[in-house]
Formats: sequence, C-alpha cells, structure tokens
Amino acid sequence: MNRKKESIHVTRGYASWVFLFVLGAGAAVLAYLALPSIFAVSYSEMPAAAGTSTPVRAKKEEPKPLAKHLPAPESLKAIYMSQCVVGTPSFRESLVKFIDETELNAVVIDIKDYTGKISFTTENPKLKDSVSDACGARDMRTFIELLHSKNVFVIGRITVFQDPYYSSTHPELAVKRKDNGGTWKDRKGLAFIDVGAKPFWDYIIELGKESYEIGFDELNFDYVRFPSDGDMANTFYSQSVGKSKPQALEEFFEYLSLNLRPTGAALSADLFGMTTTNTDDLGIGQVLERALPYFDRIYPMVYPSHYPNDFNGWKDPNAYTYDLMKYVVEAAVRRTVAATTTVPGFTHTAIASTSPQLYEKPVYEKGKIVPWLQDFDYPVDYTPAMVRNQIQATYDAGLTSYIFWDAGNKYSSLRQVLSQ
Repeated sequence: MNRKKESIHVTRGYASWVFLFVLGAGAAVLAYLALPSIFAVSYSEMPAAAGTSTPVRAKKEEPKPLAKHLPAPESLKAIYMSQCVVGTPSFRESLVKFIDETELNAVVIDIKDYTGKISFTTENPKLKDSVSDACGARDMRTFIELLHSKNVFVIGRITVFQDPYYSSTHPELAVKRKDNGGTWKDRKGLAFIDVGAKPFWDYIIELGKESYEIGFDELNFDYVRFPSDGDMANTFYSQSVGKSKPQALEEFFEYLSLNLRPTGAALSADLFGMTTTNTDDLGIGQVLERALPYFDRIYPMVYPSHYPNDFNGWKDPNAYTYDLMKYVVEAAVRRTVAATTTVPGFTHTAIASTSPQLYEKPVYEKGKIVPWLQDFDYPVDYTPAMVRNQIQATYDAGLTSYIFWDAGNKYSSLRQVLSQ
C-alpha cells in the first residue's frame, strides 16, 4: 500500500472513530436531558460548605393576589378625597379618622383628575406614561386595603373628557378650534378630548380595569360631557361628526358598560345638577334618561351654588338650600322610577300616537340616584345649617345616600353636623 492510500485509510478510520464518539456523546447528553429532575442540581437545597456562599436560583415572580372588594352600602354616605390629599399621609389619615368617627362609610378618591394624570403607579404600558409626578399615592393598593379593613367602600373618580395631558399627546383626538384647527381650550386653559374619540374610550377602559384590579370597588366617571365654558362658537368635534351630542355620549356610556361590567366593578357617573329638572342636553350631551341604563348609580351634582338666580322662582338659591334640594332630588327620583319619558334613547321604545312623543323606558330603583351635596364656601360661606338642610332634604325626597364635595377636603361644616 503506498503512502497516499495508507494516509486515506488511516484518516477515514480516525474520522469514523470521531464520528462514533460524537454520536455517543450526543446521545448521552440527550438521555441526561430526558432524565427526571431528580438528577438536576438544585443549589438552593444543597448544604453549603463551611465558609462558602450558596448560589440560589431566582424564584419565579409570584402573581399579585387578586384585590378584595366590598359591596356598596345600601345607604352610601361618602366624602371626596383629592389626588394630592391621598398622597399626603397626615391629611388622608385625618379624613380616615373622620370617617371612622361618623356615619360615613365610603370615600371617593381621584384616580385621574383635571390634569389628566393618574394617582397611582403602574407598569401597564398603556398607562404608565400618564402617572402623575406631582400628586398621588404610591401605596394606593395598601391604602385601599386599609380602608377595606375598616369596612369603607372605595370609589375611584375618573375625570374623563377633560384631559389636558392626553390632548397634548394625542391632539388629533382633542376638541378642535374651528378657526385654525388647533386644540381648543376652555376658560381655565384646559383641553378636552372629543366625546366621539374611540381610541380614547379604550384608554379609559384600560384605566378602569387597572383601577379595579388594585382594589377600587366602584369606578366613578366625571366630566362625561362635551365642554361648556369658553369660546363655544369656536369648537369643532372632528370625532363626532354627524352625531348629536346626546347620541355620541350615550354611545360612550354603552361601550363603557359593555367592556367594564364583566370585571365586576360597580359603575357610576356624575351629571350636572340641572339634568334632574331639564330634559334637554344642556348643550353638553347629558340627559338623565340616557345615562340611567349603563350605571349602577347616577350622582347628580346638585350643589345649590350652581343654580342660576331665579331658578324655580328663588331669587338666591343659596338661601333656599332645603327647598331647592328637595325639589331637584324629587325630580330625579320621579324620572328614574317612571315607566315612560319624552326623551329618546337606545333603550327606549316609541309609544304610538302620542303628542308629545312618549317612549317606554326601563323602571329603576330610586336608590340609583345619589346626590353630590355642597360643603364649600361659594358664593357664600356654607354653614352647618345649610349642610344639614341638604341632608334632610335628601332624606325627605325618599333617598338615604349622599356624597359631599369639598375641593379643599376640609368639610368644616359637615364635621360639625355629623359630630352632633
């Protein structure tokens, strides 16, 4: 055999041996990987030699426990807590003490306020950029758990269409200026999202779901309306073209209910006080009968200070706190429990041969109405007697629930009334 052939023979023989070795080693590795986990090293379970450290495998992150929720009290009695106050321990503790020591059993806490910013931290990619740097509670979940331990029902307030932050990041969805196409702003310089902006609806749904998951028992929607203050003649609603304001708003209510009810959250909406006595939409889209089907409770903001002089013949409504409150709350109750209405709506059926046109409507329990009452000094100082009048009038109108508003969260007069 010459050297060339011998070389080829040896090389082939060596290659065959290497191939068999690799094949055998690979099979061994595969067999090892297929063995039960008892052959795997578990560093966390092996004792460490003296003077050495023990490597420990990282544990899988445990899913957050589901938040517990409370049912709404039959007679709900609440106060409001702003976004900045909930982030100030000493202030919020004083309000918790106030609730502890009185008949109050619920609290309304800002989730998203007039700035458009969110009051609690979240890693949700759709929401985290909206978290407030200025106000809010970084321990919101823990604070809600504390309230629940005291049997306090927790309502989260979401300011909806008044949203300067979202308007700045999504100007195409904001209410427009008719004259130049820019973002319209109200007298306070605040921008609004167009009620018909469906991408924003999904953002609100996401915020609602996240809020319920951390413990809020009820989701309360405020500023569910078209804007009302400012150069209204210069507004253009690019997302609501071809729809009336009441229709556009009811479509939002319907979408909100459809997407949030499966979570189990209770839902409520704040309406202008005059929706209890007016059947038009007040120029903002709000009509009581068109909101009733989609929420567990309606909270009309019947602050005496927000009624015009000569309303129902009262020269100064603030001087008639009992009479005014009883009148407007009774009107809301009457319309809620009625089987018919002159207001059209998605859940209403026209009744033949009536003039004016009447519609059948679902009948609701009167307790669906919970009035926002006033304990703030505007345009006059609100005294304990004026606060007491509002509560008594609410009772005399057949209701047992109320919520008090004070933007400063002091509740000076209410404290005196409830401590007596």
